Amino acid sequence: MIAATLAFAGAALAVLGAGLVLEGRWPRRSRPSSEEAASRVPAALRLLARAGGAATRRVAPRDLERRIVAAGRPGGLEPRELMAAKLVACLVAAAPGVALGLVAPGRLGPVLAVAAPVSGFLAPDLWLTRQAARRAAAAARDLPEMLELLRVTVDAGASPAAALGAVGARAEGPLAVEWRAVAAEVALGVPLAEALAGMGERLPTPEVRSLAGTLERTRRHGVPLSTTLAAQARDARLALRRRVQEDAARAGPKIQLVVALLLVPSVLLLVAAALVSALVSSGGADFR
Repeated sequence: MIAATLAFAGAALAVLGAGLVLEGRWPRRSRPSSEEAASRVPAALRLLARAGGAATRRVAPRDLERRIVAAGRPGGLEPRELMAAKLVACLVAAAPGVALGLVAPGRLGPVLAVAAPVSGFLAPDLWLTRQAARRAAAAARDLPEMLELLRVTVDAGASPAAALGAVGARAEGPLAVEWRAVAAEVALGVPLAEALAGMGERLPTPEVRSLAGTLERTRRHGVPLSTTLAAQARDARLALRRRVQEDAARAGPKIQLVVALLLVPSVLLLVAAALVSALVSSGGADFR
């Protein structure tokens, strides 16, 4: 029984460690659209969020709408719904926090009772920040290639707005969506400067804001756009290269930590299981 338990624990740790080490080597699937994300949101949570929306409308922070827009408005989320979700998460986390606080020794009890609802209240903000970071990273990955396509399209004689729409229609990802939105707004009569400013608010990354400023300056001063786009594509490629190198440097210690805490103990557990099995099967008769 002991040998089987050790073997199972070792195998589980080995599988978990191998999964963590190999994570990121496989191509990630494209992120679901807003309609698919909305369909995945639990119906009960959305009902609770809408029910508490009216009560939390006045207490929502002013920058909450901006952060939701930067995250791509997942599931059609509104500020009042997010505030209601924060309150619901706070109440849900308060119950186990109080339960743990009653059984925790010493001063740890009050700390757990207070930390649990606070963590629940801040959990939606953390999720929203991660969504915005993933969206910005996806835009940074697509930017160099799309800038090159934009330069070629502009050289072919298309206007900046038409070129943005043409390149965005042939690409995927948050950056392509924003470029299509800019082209659609300009086609409806919105000035290009205003449409580009809206894109900078929906995708607040330095590269996107730099592109918006470049397009506006070339329109205002008549500067050749092709040369500027080529320079920006080169800068975006170098920035992406630096970011990949930084991510690779940060991944090294994480892999070492996984190997030290999961893979090595799993191997030791498997060896211990074999030794215990051998001692039980062969040493029992000798002790008798």
